[in-house]
Amino acid sequence: MPIRSNHEPTSSEITPETLYVDRRTFLAAAGAIGAGAVAALGGMPSLAAAQQPQEPQAVGKPYGLQPDDKPTPWEDVTTYNNFYEFGTDKSDPSQNAKNFKTRPWTVRVDGLVNKPADYQLEDFLKPSVVEDRIYRHRCVEAWSMVIPWRGIPLADMIRRAEPNSKAKFVEFTTLMDPKQMPGERSGVLPWPYTEGLRLDEAQNPLALLAVGVYGRVLPNQNGAPLRLVLPWKYGFKSIKSIVRIRLTDAMPKTAWNQAAANEYGFYSNVNPTVDHPRWSQATERRIGEFFKRKTLMFNGYAEQVASMYTGMDLRKNY
Repeated sequence: MPIRSNHEPTSSEITPETLYVDRRTFLAAAGAIGAGAVAALGGMPSLAAAQQPQEPQAVGKPYGLQPDDKPTPWEDVTTYNNFYEFGTDKSDPSQNAKNFKTRPWTVRVDGLVNKPADYQLEDFLKPSVVEDRIYRHRCVEAWSMVIPWRGIPLADMIRRAEPNSKAKFVEFTTLMDPKQMPGERSGVLPWPYTEGLRLDEAQNPLALLAVGVYGRVLPNQNGAPLRLVLPWKYGFKSIKSIVRIRLTDAMPKTAWNQAAANEYGFYSNVNPTVDHPRWSQATERRIGEFFKRKTLMFNGYAEQVASMYTGMDLRKNY
């Protein structure tokens, strides 16, 4: 995922990643990883259950997973995060997002559509529309996780809006609220955070609007209450705390591309043959594992997405 500006220390400078991974591996081996109680989509757990340390169980279809892919422990998924609106260190979001208010929440869907509308969070939580999926994820910083998400296909939302013939791209915007999101008081990125996709990418069956993780309500630090999930792209494309989805005829400006265009392209597809200017993308370290593994083209989802990029120069369109 994204880097900091030059004047800020990186996470590795504070806590080397190897030490972090070794610590997690040791704790997992010792059976010490637990989880805090979080509200399930179906309601709050009982008081007795909430008082017991429980590792939430991964649920969902294992989309594109390899035989050795195991879900990353709940503790790591919810404490090792990139969410710059709440700080630039990996541990900042879980600390600084505790009091973030996610209700009421409105998402505006507009632009080149026949049916613009304001949707409430409850529209995304109906049992009849949510799905459980387990995806592999790759961060541009060369670490990775396997995460069980709960959400609705982005294509369903776009179809509901009825794009007109001029619509070619989809732009996403995060909430702008510096009082609640301390990171937005800094100049590390142009705020509010924005991201974008081509319309065909947004309609790919893998693209998910997530409302939960590990079968539970999405924690604040993971992008509550609504975030994008794109498993074939580097993690920074999966914008969090979305308040607007706009269809347009022009390629949207995106936060990281505006901040460092030579490092973060519009497409940002996982590609082990195209290095980041400052490190290799050929391998990755799975959080919770000691040894590195080879990074797969499109993060292992080539069968589902490669046809969208046929004929494109993937080095130029990075």
